Amino acid sequence: MRILLTSHGSTGDIYPVIRLGRALVDAGHEVRFATVSLFQEEIEEAGIEFIYLPPDWEESGFAEAMRDLAQVKNNLDLLKSIYGEAVPYLREIVATLAEHMPWCDLFVSSYVFSPLGSLAKKYHKPFATQLFVHDFIPSRRVTPNPIPGIRGAPRGLQDAWNGMWWRVIDRLLVSAIHDVLGEEMRGAGLTLPDSFLHKASNLSLVTLSKALFKPDFEEHPEQFQYSWYLRWQAREDPKLDDEILKFTGGEKVPILTFGSVTFEKQRRVMTRFMKHWPKGKKIIVQQGWAGLTVARPRPEIKVVGKVSHDQLFQHGSVIIHHGGSGTTGTALHAGVPQIVIPHFGDQYFFADEVERLNCGYSLRRRRWPENLPGTIRKIDRHTRIGKRAKEVAEILRKEDGPSEAARILEKYAQEEQERIDQNLVD
Repeated sequence: MRILLTSHGSTGDIYPVIRLGRALVDAGHEVRFATVSLFQEEIEEAGIEFIYLPPDWEESGFAEAMRDLAQVKNNLDLLKSIYGEAVPYLREIVATLAEHMPWCDLFVSSYVFSPLGSLAKKYHKPFATQLFVHDFIPSRRVTPNPIPGIRGAPRGLQDAWNGMWWRVIDRLLVSAIHDVLGEEMRGAGLTLPDSFLHKASNLSLVTLSKALFKPDFEEHPEQFQYSWYLRWQAREDPKLDDEILKFTGGEKVPILTFGSVTFEKQRRVMTRFMKHWPKGKKIIVQQGWAGLTVARPRPEIKVVGKVSHDQLFQHGSVIIHHGGSGTTGTALHAGVPQIVIPHFGDQYFFADEVERLNCGYSLRRRRWPENLPGTIRKIDRHTRIGKRAKEVAEILRKEDGPSEAARILEKYAQEEQERIDQNLVD
């Protein structure tokens, strides 16, 4: 089978797709991944053919875009902002993907860019989406965020309330797609979707743990199928472990990382962090896309650059991070307590999920430098959080997301192509 993958965004958007592509290659399939050149080397190292899509930014360009997204106040405006970044390049993106449509047997896109599914429809190709957050899954049993629920009301009334709001939110999302992408999509010869939440594709692969995140009910659209985690990592640093062990003396220490998230006035934020961080207490700070800096070196603070989080987190007593799906998942796999400081989008959702799993706490972004030391002390006092984090890691060790995802896609591609062919005959 020949599979075309595409995704745009930061490492949290790209790395799961690299892992998916590698799993499909291991299963004997030909795979091409169409995305930006920033990730070309990592994609090709995974044995996947790289297809260039614009924009051709350096990491600093993407960091600037992430900084703008961090200022957005709600998810609807966030989606509009993401699409707005794509508008200048959309026709070139569509033209490039169209060149590879005759070649592929299955087209897989990130969920956010599911409107590209009309391209697969045009060429009579099976289309699937991949998503790494489950609060997009509409269900009458769940009240969509940020709508208040009506607890205590009869079950039927709650179901009707939830269903109504899912339809309203879907209409708002579709309207946003039409407003921002409509002209460019029509100009590229594509049709616009009439639903985002309910009909993004006939298969939406949810790349999260079934045991930890799947709802305890089945009343959601059947096209959403859980495959377990798909995790990919940056390269390991062969010298880093020795450096950290020399720094820590073999003890676990807090690790601060905001991954690919960037934000305004980071130097001022880090100055506040330095002011409130206890003297003599060791911590590792990863620079990330924000370029976190320590203005005055202190012997208890070690700064590191880009490196595998699997390698880095094994030295952690607590992971302090932004709540991105990939970083959250890696911290869960590491079996280490977490403190989540969400900045935008689904990061708030994963902050809530970490607390629901009893694996850590969340802090508000505005006052995190002042509140961080006290929250770490609270984790140190409550050993139940560390115990629960280890229990969750043990659950995750039993799951094989890459193999499950490949199996789901293989089955779907065959059945979906048969359905498409039958419709063409009819």
